[in-house]
Amino acid sequence: MSLRHRRFAALALAVALPVLAMAAQDARPAHTPTPKELLAKSRPDEWRTPDPQNLLVMQLPQGKVVIELAPDYAPLHAANIRTMAREHYYDNLAIVRVQDNFVTQWGDPASDDNGDKSKLKALGSARATLPPEYTRAFDPTLPFTTLPDGDVYAAEAGFSEGFPAARDKAKGQQWLAHCYGMVGVGRDNDPQSGSGSELYVVIGQAPRGLDRNLAVVGRVLQGMEYLSGLPRGTGPLGFYAQPTQRVAISQVRLMSEVAREQRVNLQVLRTDGATFAALVDAKRNRHDDFYQFPAGKIDLCGISVPVREAGASR
Repeated sequence: MSLRHRRFAALALAVALPVLAMAAQDARPAHTPTPKELLAKSRPDEWRTPDPQNLLVMQLPQGKVVIELAPDYAPLHAANIRTMAREHYYDNLAIVRVQDNFVTQWGDPASDDNGDKSKLKALGSARATLPPEYTRAFDPTLPFTTLPDGDVYAAEAGFSEGFPAARDKAKGQQWLAHCYGMVGVGRDNDPQSGSGSELYVVIGQAPRGLDRNLAVVGRVLQGMEYLSGLPRGTGPLGFYAQPTQRVAISQVRLMSEVAREQRVNLQVLRTDGATFAALVDAKRNRHDDFYQFPAGKIDLCGISVPVREAGASR
């Protein structure tokens, strides 16, 4: 190439580069909708109202916590927990353990390793032991919204009835996952020792290694801040070293047994609709002034299914 031609090519490139850069800028999406914007456009039929028989209302000094049970995944534990709630077993128990970046746990203080076992509260007609419900049989008819990016812990991950879940068709199993806000059943080494009399909620990074090793029975729909914001225990595993540090539970009731005028009418976004799909896409592909490099992927516990009070502005 002659010197003249090389100079012409360099000039052409110098002119073209800014144009290409501007074109690339124009091709980049200017704005990724925020969750608030997407939810504002959701249709009424994209929301479901949980069965009041599957909602626990726990009253703490800080406020009210609402938990949705998952009977399709842990039917025996859900039934036992309902029995304990109806018979007021949880009343006047306590939050006994808050381990940083892990779990908040509640139950009978007398059941602690150093507790006075003679003072254990009677379970009434609830069962003291149950078969482990760590997984359930794979059911293709059970709703399941699969996430697109795969999962480290399972062959397939997604959401089932609003709960983060995983499944393995080859092994014929599916189960709920230990994501933030999920509620599980405390137990000893014996797999049948978890009755639901002691429960915990995940308050930190998702301990997915616990999946299929403990029964996961539901998730917190409202009041998570009251469980995650408690002082951390200073004893082993985050147990409160002094009885005075424990947080009293005044009562736990099924929402179906709460007076109608005092009920909290919650709705959960369905995961099989266009709005949830748009939420997932927006989280995977953030384009705005802050996110210069969108991840292009999302993991199971990186998404929290939205909850709202019925009648709230959309």
